Amino acid sequence: MRHIAIIGSGPAGYYTAEAAQKRWGNEVRVDIFDRLPVPYGLIRTGVAPDHQSIKAVSRRYEATALSDNVRFVGNVTVGSDVTIEELQALYDAVVLATGAPHDRPLGMSGEDLENVFGSAAFVGWYNGHPQFADLAPDLSGETAVVIGMGNVALDVARILAKTRAEFDGSDIVVHALDALEASGIRKVVILGRRGPHQIMMTPKELGELGHLSRACPRVDPADLPEIGEDALLEPGLRKSVTHLRGFAAIPESHRADMEIEVEFDFFAAPLALQGEGRVTGVTVERTRVEAGRAISTGETYTIPASLMISCIGYQTSPIPGVPFDERAGRFANDEGRILPGLYCVGWARRGPSGTIGTNRPDGFGVIEKIAEDIGAGSGKHGRPGFDQLAAERHLDVITFRDWKRIEEAETKAAREGAPREKFVDVAAMIAAREG
Repeated sequence: MRHIAIIGSGPAGYYTAEAAQKRWGNEVRVDIFDRLPVPYGLIRTGVAPDHQSIKAVSRRYEATALSDNVRFVGNVTVGSDVTIEELQALYDAVVLATGAPHDRPLGMSGEDLENVFGSAAFVGWYNGHPQFADLAPDLSGETAVVIGMGNVALDVARILAKTRAEFDGSDIVVHALDALEASGIRKVVILGRRGPHQIMMTPKELGELGHLSRACPRVDPADLPEIGEDALLEPGLRKSVTHLRGFAAIPESHRADMEIEVEFDFFAAPLALQGEGRVTGVTVERTRVEAGRAISTGETYTIPASLMISCIGYQTSPIPGVPFDERAGRFANDEGRILPGLYCVGWARRGPSGTIGTNRPDGFGVIEKIAEDIGAGSGKHGRPGFDQLAAERHLDVITFRDWKRIEEAETKAAREGAPREKFVDVAAMIAAREG
């Protein structure tokens, strides 16, 4: 019998568990650990609440979780409740699927001002992550600046611009919904160091900005390359740039009827955040692009900002005793292998890149490496050994059955038209398992 511990219950964790099942059938036991009492990681607290079709992938993970040889071990923090070394002594393989839950720092003056947030915190706030439920961003000002040219920046801009009615069917938490309804923001500026041909935004997400009821996107036609140059782009990026061209062609008469403007400021590298105590502006340097790189021009200007959200990427949390690549913000590894018996997968392996589906081949790949390394297993105690340790330490382990009771309570508490109202407090989650 092979015993595998997976740390993290997001997409990478469940795809790895699925791969282990397919590889060994009933000859494997998989325990999936999570510090929260609820599973699914990024699907629950990272994917935009108005993208329910993407969140539906959790049904696939549930099928894996409900099988006899895979177990959810929630409300257990690796590092304090149990160490990596202890898990390695119990399991043939330990796989770190912890994702990249922390924001990359901006590395500029003023990033410690009030009302300056990273996207992990801001997205976690409106998605109900217990760590960020009390964030309380001040939305009373008129201008929000979003730094980044990827889908997360689009998500943040769209959430800031939507009406309450446009959140029907979403699982945005009520504290965020109420705050957004009372928001005074009338302009959202999306800053990017490079130009339209270098964006990382996908067509579907970009296209959504053109269909908001009270908000209108703006692109300066002068920022767009000659249209013939679009032919050199890969098809997805070409479609995205086509959306930008459509935004640039929106007539001013239409804009005049809109309450909120979402402006794309290309060739704009943020230099510093301004303000005393609270952010009031972002100093930006105009750039030009050469061979795909942003080049400084020396020309600077300041954008007023009452709120600033940085969407420039994420990094993995280091774990004591586990080799870490500080520059890449992920565990140091050789195609998923870290140390004997210790592996990583997903963003913890490759950094924050790719889509949710990218984690599936990643999970299957690391299981093949584990199969090469552990053979038929080493006779370690696995699940029974952990259960004994948990009992000795009085750990309050949340099972998948407990999670289903929590989920049922969230569903019952949902406002009209919403799939659920998430608990944003760990104690409330644990209490809800009693039914």
